[in-house]
Amino acid sequence: MNKKTDKIVSVRLNTGIWRNNVEKLSKLKTPLVILVAATGINLTLGVLYSWSIISKDLVLVLGWSNSAASLPYTVAIIVFAVALLIAGRLQDKLGPKRFVVAGVTLVALGLIASSFSSSPALMVISYGVLVGTGIGFGYSCVTPAVMKWWHQDKKGLVTGIVVGGFGVASVYVAPITTLLLQNYGLSLTFRILGIFVLFVGLPLSMMITNPPEGYIPAAPVLKTNVGEKPKIKARDFEWKEMLKTPQFYILWVMFALASSAGLMIIGSISIIASKQAGFEAGFLLVVLLAIFNAAGRIGGGMLSDKIGRIKTLQLMIILQGLNMLAFTFYSTPLTIAIGTAAAGVAYGSLLSLFPSITSDYYGMKNFGLNYGILYTAWGIAGAIGPVIASAVADATGTFIMAYMISAGLLALTLGLNFILKPVSIKEE
Repeated sequence: MNKKTDKIVSVRLNTGIWRNNVEKLSKLKTPLVILVAATGINLTLGVLYSWSIISKDLVLVLGWSNSAASLPYTVAIIVFAVALLIAGRLQDKLGPKRFVVAGVTLVALGLIASSFSSSPALMVISYGVLVGTGIGFGYSCVTPAVMKWWHQDKKGLVTGIVVGGFGVASVYVAPITTLLLQNYGLSLTFRILGIFVLFVGLPLSMMITNPPEGYIPAAPVLKTNVGEKPKIKARDFEWKEMLKTPQFYILWVMFALASSAGLMIIGSISIIASKQAGFEAGFLLVVLLAIFNAAGRIGGGMLSDKIGRIKTLQLMIILQGLNMLAFTFYSTPLTIAIGTAAAGVAYGSLLSLFPSITSDYYGMKNFGLNYGILYTAWGIAGAIGPVIASAVADATGTFIMAYMISAGLLALTLGLNFILKPVSIKEE
């Protein structure tokens, strides 16, 4: 064979080997493999956190206005929430794999298409719509799939690990995006990120699947002299049945109000640090927040497996409420860092506690849609916290009143937590 033929054969062999390896990986169906794959997918979908770095480049290099530079991200968040609701419903009926594959593909294509977007309108379509839809599809499907493979006594832990992958992504995404922009420019950065998502996320998405019919998760080994935990009694509620229970509305309000405090800090921490402590390296606090956000998702899930979801939620609400009051007195880089870490832990825990509570109360069969409906509260929280912070800061020049308002909302959340009771299996 000549060199040209050798090259063609070599490419085909390498492609065949890659395809065979992906097929072998896709056949590995164990709880741990599904957990690792789902967490890896959320780590790749976390490219969403690169936008704060990209938007700065759009303003300073391309001359976009701040409003124009923030629009694709805003649209992506809205589309993310809508796509999560839609995909949650579809994966309940058709299984998660095809929607995770579609989600990863859409994110990759949206990023690559963004490299050719020369105007805010085009970027809204490529990044806001395509990337937002892809993230919603992927994020909504990996968590339910993982939860079905694990025993209820580990549900909080595994949920925390999976959603923690998304929360911690900014730790690597922000510095890598900064490095790419400095060396290759905006267009090539988008393409590199898109190719990264495709080649890392797509093989992992092939592994995501529901357990086979009749599968019963293995119960954890009990320690000596430790009795078995009482099983949570729940049936599989349809979404219409769920909406007839008062618990859903209590949970929805709690999710919205409790999340608003964390989102307020996430959206304003760099400005807060500058105004209150004269600390200008806000990107370090963003990384710190991401680390403790992920720690809260995992730690909150683990703790809820030990002492219960509602008790853990109470502790996290109290922690966040006290922290918001204390933010008034944070005036040094160290105290701001401590407050940032506490806010990250408390906020992150919500993203593992509320999915677990939803599955405990309303079952796993329709979890995707049921949690998707509850998750709309998070979208509202994204308006409550940041809007309060910006309005108060514009009116008074400080965030002190915003902290007080947030603490008051958390006090209301704590009151609702005390009246929340499990859904009776007799409730229709």
